[in-house]
Amino acid sequence: MNVMKEKYTKEVAPALFKALGLKNEMQIPRIEKVVVNIGLGEAMDNPKALEAATGDVGIITGQKPIITSARKSIANFKLREGRQIGTKVTLRGDRMWAFLDRLINIVLPRVRDFRGISPNAFDGRGNYTLGLREQLIFPEIEYDKIDKIRGMEVTIVTTAPNDDHASALLTLLGMPFRKG
Repeated sequence: MNVMKEKYTKEVAPALFKALGLKNEMQIPRIEKVVVNIGLGEAMDNPKALEAATGDVGIITGQKPIITSARKSIANFKLREGRQIGTKVTLRGDRMWAFLDRLINIVLPRVRDFRGISPNAFDGRGNYTLGLREQLIFPEIEYDKIDKIRGMEVTIVTTAPNDDHASALLTLLGMPFRKG
């Protein structure tokens, strides 16, 4: 069993049950999935950018990403409906737990001038989105083989009914939230 999953089942879930005053074990917040996403506005001019970003996300997550298309046309951005403009991966199960373990214990401490992540990035429904400025902080990415530094979003989707429960879950899992 993965280290992070084991920590959740043995330490975090019982602590959440007590701390939140829940009546049923099925009410304990859990992590449903993790979505890693790179939006590429430059993909309209440079089709190679999409291939490079897809390769990077595949290396980081260990799973083949899908290419996302624009849902509607926006004239100001010269964007047409159906144009390929991004790439994403949805992680569940063991891959999700392995990715979270790497993200919290290896990747985030490698960020330059790291003082913690923002505690305000919850969406009101118990999901947390973390923006990363570069893919180089992942140890799997080789500096010499990237063509451009790209940012990405990591969304952690939980079953928590509100932000307070989700914050308690992520804090107990070891997510380094900024103090104050």
